Amino acid sequence: MGKSRKIKITPENKCSFCRESKCCTYVTQQIDTPRSKDDFQTLLWQVSHEGVSAYKDEDGWFLLFDSRCSHLQPDGRCGIYEQRPWVCREHDNDYCEYDAPAEEGFELHFPDYDSLLAYCRKRFKRWDG
Repeated sequence: MGKSRKIKITPENKCSFCRESKCCTYVTQQIDTPRSKDDFQTLLWQVSHEGVSAYKDEDGWFLLFDSRCSHLQPDGRCGIYEQRPWVCREHDNDYCEYDAPAEEGFELHFPDYDSLLAYCRKRFKRWDG
């Protein structure tokens, strides 16, 4: 009988075990905290677009664009690894989507118009008036 060998997953080798390459399938952009009805009207317009959602986490408010990187290869590797942008180089994978879905860290998440509209109606008593 052979012994099964367990490989220790570290930040240095973790990406090679990731099958979804989730961090390479979206872009986030921090936005000013929406406060007014006008701010939320703009956010409603933004999340009305396919592949655009919004969330709030401990760092603030963000737009999230579902958009796969054009350099992501079918095997999940980066096609321009040696020339990749600094944002990719600085990406910290100590605790990333391989460990848990990013959504677990969201305080608020609005994947679409209807979810944000429901929030607006609760937040603003006279939303529809």
